[in-house]
Amino acid sequence: MAVKNNMASTLFEKLWDLHVISPLGEGAALLYIDRIFLHERTGAIALKGLAEKQRPLRHPQSIFCTIDHIVDTLPGRTDDTLMEGGKAFIQSTRTSAHAAGVTLFDIGDERQGIVHVISPEQGIVLPGLTLICPDSHTCTQGAFGALAWGVGSTEAEHAMATSTLKLEKPKAMQISFRGQLAAGVTAKDMILHLIGKYTAAGASGYAVEFCGEAVSNLNMEGRMTLCNMAVEFGAFTGIIAPDEKTFDYLEGRPYAPKGGLWQKALKDWQGLNSDEKAVFDKKISLEAKDIQPMITWGTSPGQAMAIGAQVPQPSAMTDHYRRAAATKALAYMNINPGQNITDLAIDGAFIGSCTNSRLSDLRKAAGVLKGRKVAAGVKAICVPGSSSVKRQAEAEGLDQIFKDAGFEWRESGCSMCFYAGGESFGFQERVVTSTNRNFESRQGPEVRSHLASPETVAASAVMGRIAGMKELNHGTL
Repeated sequence: MAVKNNMASTLFEKLWDLHVISPLGEGAALLYIDRIFLHERTGAIALKGLAEKQRPLRHPQSIFCTIDHIVDTLPGRTDDTLMEGGKAFIQSTRTSAHAAGVTLFDIGDERQGIVHVISPEQGIVLPGLTLICPDSHTCTQGAFGALAWGVGSTEAEHAMATSTLKLEKPKAMQISFRGQLAAGVTAKDMILHLIGKYTAAGASGYAVEFCGEAVSNLNMEGRMTLCNMAVEFGAFTGIIAPDEKTFDYLEGRPYAPKGGLWQKALKDWQGLNSDEKAVFDKKISLEAKDIQPMITWGTSPGQAMAIGAQVPQPSAMTDHYRRAAATKALAYMNINPGQNITDLAIDGAFIGSCTNSRLSDLRKAAGVLKGRKVAAGVKAICVPGSSSVKRQAEAEGLDQIFKDAGFEWRESGCSMCFYAGGESFGFQERVVTSTNRNFESRQGPEVRSHLASPETVAASAVMGRIAGMKELNHGTL
């Protein structure tokens, strides 16, 4: 491990040091927790646990909760869910949140949505803060220069009662995307390219800072997509230094500072970056021009490839474990080594999740779908990431484009990003999805999920097979 210069710090080290209450030895420390977000799948458990132990919340005003994971996304939804027992989770969370004085974004609330979408929308996440949630994709919010990570229900209980958590300090990694992306290449392609090249465990034990011209050029929604899948790279979290784009996005948000406090906050935030001479434990540098539209072929985000390429041959892999994993994944996905990925017909297309369900995602997908139709036999679904995104999309007429093309237009929520006994795609169906995980049965019993950008999902839905914009433009419609 490199010896660090005490006079220069990485962004991660600055965020860590700002929140250390007490060093605990052996690389651990007690950290102060600024914001806590819950959802109905775990919030009910954590809030009920504290109530049963008669432990008050230390700062209820810093705790937020949404209904997003279990709730149905079908129009006209109620507390009733397709998931057995889901209604009880929703109602228990509502009762506990109200009793504890926690801010709840409930069904029917215009602010409701997926936790990692609405936290930035509301200005709950801010540069320099620590934020936790019982959800592994909390790292999404590191796009704002915050230290954000997922925890378990027990840790959430402890943080709500004490505003603290014990944490072992991860190492620091810098990932630089140099130069400019080619036309049609997205943040989703960037992260899939990275994980495909360095494996899904490539950042295990690290906090990752994304930087470089290609990252700076992304809008805030693209940066959130990049940080969202840092956990899929094995990272503790992903962060990006805040800049003018960050500040412009946050200014005027409901929970962002106002007036003189905003100006004071800006002054502090402008120092949240890695010092020029900061030393990282590991660095990775990638050329943005080398990245192509990507899609996964296996059952791990690390099993990714450029669209139009051939499925890899496990026999050519020198590492025994990767070879065995690839062989198993291909059998599950019903794909042959050396096969053209664009030869695979699909049964479903899904646009949604905390990875790719924001307004810019829907605009790009609608741009692909406008004037086109989903292929016969393809079940296509679009689920906006928040009620606010849904309203804005409808104001722009995007919903009509989706519906005219043959997509279902839903209420906001996590929906079919994961299968927890509720709605799913059909047995062994092949789905192109804008979500973040393609594990076995992630979207339903033995469903075969291919991760891709919203544009690729839309193009594939139209073609009835895996396809990017290049294939769509050259295909027969």
